[in-house]
Amino acid sequence: MELKNTAVLVTGGASGLGEATAVHLAAQGAKVAVLDIQDDKAAAVAQRIGGIALHCDVTDPTSAETAIAQAREAHGVARILVNCAGGAVGKRVVGKNGPMALEDFTKVINLNLFGSFNMTRLAAAEMIAADPLGEERGLILFTTSVAAYEGQIGQASYSAAKGALASLTIQLAREFSQFGVRVMAIAPGIFLTPLLYTAPPEVQESLASSIPFPQRLGKPEEFADLVGHIATNPYLNGEVIRLDGAVRLAPR
Repeated sequence: MELKNTAVLVTGGASGLGEATAVHLAAQGAKVAVLDIQDDKAAAVAQRIGGIALHCDVTDPTSAETAIAQAREAHGVARILVNCAGGAVGKRVVGKNGPMALEDFTKVINLNLFGSFNMTRLAAAEMIAADPLGEERGLILFTTSVAAYEGQIGQASYSAAKGALASLTIQLAREFSQFGVRVMAIAPGIFLTPLLYTAPPEVQESLASSIPFPQRLGKPEEFADLVGHIATNPYLNGEVIRLDGAVRLAPR
């Protein structure tokens, strides 16, 4: 798919991997809608790249529908959805104070899994109804994680959510294949996102030392580069690509 003048939705686009993706795709000529609940940060990103910023809580059906409709009015039907909104809080299933509160589990599942699915069902419906662009109609991209495969202690909710997205990738690719809509996922390793920016240098160095090569934290721009390649390579479909420097997470 050509990126120039193509309408794109990036959730979680105000920071981290989402911000880098929005910047990269806009530089390739895409019309980018930055979707986030961090309104000021989203507006700053959108102004910098010549896109639009839209308030969007991916877990809320009405908020998601409104944001997609606003993006469509400004840019036309989105042909690419990049799901970057997500997050986690580490907590053991059974800790010193007893079992994890069920709400703590469901919050993470709701944001990472239900939020991505909510955006996907709405964006895919519009892609499927649109005219094809060459041999395809659109692309859905999930951000999963290496935690989907090597979940560490305290990552039950996050691993479950990201593992579900990894499983959904081939299923949805098959379901949407008749319409020419591709579904892909990227499983990042340890990336220098806003959370790690605040970590002490010794923590960052310790994490980097566990990565075989290159022995450093991943750069958000490298994630964005891969998103751009996936978008322009129509034979990539139904696959989860690990982007991790060959790291395999230890139990803790």
